[in-house]
Amino acid sequence: MTTTAPRPAAPAPATAGHTAPEPAAAGQADTCPAAAGHAPAFPFDTEPGPPLEVPQEFTRLRDRCPVQRVRLPYGGEGYLVSRYADVKQVLADRRFSRAATVGKDVPRTVREVTAPGHLLAMDPPEHTRLRRLVAAAFTERSIQRRRPRIQQIVDDLVDGLRARAAGGEAVDLVAHFSMPLPMTVICELLGVPPGDRHYFQRVAEVAFSNGAVDPQEMQQVGEAFGTYLTGHIARLRERPGDDLMSQMIAARDEDQDRLTEAELISLAGTLLLAGYETTAAEISNFVYTLLEHDRWSWLVDHPEHLDTAVEELLRYIALGGGDVLPRLATEDIDVGGTVLPEGASVIAAMISANRDGHVFPDPDVLDLERSPNPHVAFGHGPHHCTGAQLARLELRVALASLLRAFPALRLAVPAAQVPWRQGSLVRGPRQLLLRW
Repeated sequence: MTTTAPRPAAPAPATAGHTAPEPAAAGQADTCPAAAGHAPAFPFDTEPGPPLEVPQEFTRLRDRCPVQRVRLPYGGEGYLVSRYADVKQVLADRRFSRAATVGKDVPRTVREVTAPGHLLAMDPPEHTRLRRLVAAAFTERSIQRRRPRIQQIVDDLVDGLRARAAGGEAVDLVAHFSMPLPMTVICELLGVPPGDRHYFQRVAEVAFSNGAVDPQEMQQVGEAFGTYLTGHIARLRERPGDDLMSQMIAARDEDQDRLTEAELISLAGTLLLAGYETTAAEISNFVYTLLEHDRWSWLVDHPEHLDTAVEELLRYIALGGGDVLPRLATEDIDVGGTVLPEGASVIAAMISANRDGHVFPDPDVLDLERSPNPHVAFGHGPHHCTGAQLARLELRVALASLLRAFPALRLAVPAAQVPWRQGSLVRGPRQLLLRW
């Protein structure tokens, strides 16, 4: 589950002297009041609002300026698309290219330029070829076969929480539940030995940082991660197991036209990091949101609504602040009545789409019985999250087990004292102290 591309290896350098095309002044975007005379800065600041809230500026944009020219932190100006239908169009239309951003200093929200080789840096048909290699492991049927093992992992972690609380101390859900659950699941899926799993926490922190980590350290961590993956692949070649990584290695070795060695390494890194960081954050975000909105007890009493509650929490929580991957228009394209010019950098704000009142009645209300709920928390189109079904299963099993085990769960500190991640593309508590 991810809306951002982790960086398992060092990025390609920006093209020297490259300047992205200036967004043309045309169509609806220039009739917007906010576009008159200047482009507002994006991402929007959520202060002093709650850490997981959707910036209120999106509400105004959806109503009055759904395609807005904005000033981005890196590379200049681009366009921000905020309505549900328009966001889905940008995500699904192949004329909005991710591959065209590789190695270029295009207008964007993240410091690093797009590095080549990973799934989110590709367009079909290259993207389709790689995605097909892992798709079978992430179907609903394949994922459900892993439910007993995921439940066992969760049960062990719940027992650990109880043991830690035996002395009356508050327990940190992040360190002792939210982080180890998805880490264990994805590492088992990819054949990573238990003794190596602690290493990925720091790698994930660096991969999802946005300007908070020194570029030299980021390069060093990326190169070290690539070296580790090369060794891991070599070990599995000698002793393959019943895991997805061994299957991908076999696909590479049996038919080299399907997967290059570099693609194998990059794909392994992307799956490892993307399969961990966002799910870990969301487990803590779910618990915090339910407690802060006084909905924990209600869900304890209404377990039949667990599935709709999970989907609503995915829709409602702004996992990222809108720091999403840019796409370049490969020709002039009409979006919601605005013609976006060829070469324009376009940001499709999924967190805004998930609050569109034309699709979600009372969009700012946390409705745990909401159905249908066609949110785009996992994206849309070719880059819809490959691991969406795995993330859903982990979130459902984790939340159901916590509700059963700790019906009287509560925050151990006031909500205002919960520490939050800083300098990360993924929002979530750094620590979530709980009592019951």
